Amino acid sequence: MNVSPTYRRVPERCRTCFVIGPIGDAYAAHGTPERESYEHHLEIFEQVIAPACAKYEIDAVRADGIAHAGDINEQICRHVIDSDLVIADVSGGNPNVMYELGLRHVTGKPTIHIGEAGQLPFDIASIRTIRYERARSRQAGARREIETALEAGLRDGFETLTPARVVRALQPAEEPASSAGSTDADATADEDPPGLLDDFAAIEDGMDEMTAHLVAITKVMETIRTLTEQSTGEILDLTQAGAPASARLAAATRYAESLSAPAGEMRTVATAFAERMTTVDSGVRAALSLIEATPPDERGEGTDAFLEQLINLDEVARTGLSQFGFLGTSASGLVRWSRHLRKPVKDISSAVQEMTSAVTCMGEWAGKARELAQGATG
Repeated sequence: MNVSPTYRRVPERCRTCFVIGPIGDAYAAHGTPERESYEHHLEIFEQVIAPACAKYEIDAVRADGIAHAGDINEQICRHVIDSDLVIADVSGGNPNVMYELGLRHVTGKPTIHIGEAGQLPFDIASIRTIRYERARSRQAGARREIETALEAGLRDGFETLTPARVVRALQPAEEPASSAGSTDADATADEDPPGLLDDFAAIEDGMDEMTAHLVAITKVMETIRTLTEQSTGEILDLTQAGAPASARLAAATRYAESLSAPAGEMRTVATAFAERMTTVDSGVRAALSLIEATPPDERGEGTDAFLEQLINLDEVARTGLSQFGFLGTSASGLVRWSRHLRKPVKDISSAVQEMTSAVTCMGEWAGKARELAQGATG
């Protein structure tokens, strides 16, 4: 939880904690999912979160515990933004929770993530999250982890996540304070501004994963191409030899069976690639905007490597783009052979569609990266 002094703008002692997470429905019938959700998350609040906060004299409250009258949505937003601390239960990726969490992230204020094991949303899998288990006997461990996080955060400062760093970096610099009003903390902050590496680190792992996906897809496409060429040749030979339809059907069935596994794998990897692209895209574009706004001689040693990685990733993707076209064209004609080919062909077509869209996005990254790289050397 240690961070540079630049990001330690938190009270010496947090006094208020707003807990965001699934609420459920206290008035729903017993045994319904809404009532079970209410009882489960209330238990986590009462047995795990509230006691951990109380240890450090922090008042924890949920949305259903707001005492003041008024518009509940406005009150929730104010608590999300103004509270000294937010603890977010991200179990299940509830849309309202994710919206409130995104709003909190941009403020740059202290936030701790928790979630039920096995129920963490993919979108924030890279963010450190304290996991708990539903069994009451396992909840004490989660409470101790929250206490440890609070102790470290109050002592050393809470970590500021990428969205807040990017927003702050893109904001105009404030006028320098007069020497009479400056403090040691201000001087330290001026000497230690956030660097581009802070933002690169948040997307580096995602891009490495995308590169691995591209390699895997290229390999499986080669397998599919080989199988297609072999089976097409076999069926054409049978046709020219005047073989009965049953023989050609048997060949098409064998082809469908051999195609099933690689086609399914291709769709799975393409889906994972597209999902990762969705989470990485905003970070990459923010980083490129930040690089563009930074003078070349102030960009730091990680900039060139980052731009080169974007360019290389695009080149790897475009190498396989012609194969995407081949598979897309071939797939549309294969279904006429046999109904057994419909499932693998559907998997291939879906994968091709997802990859083509993603590669277009990567081309936009690479184009901007080339422009920035050339500007730095020009």
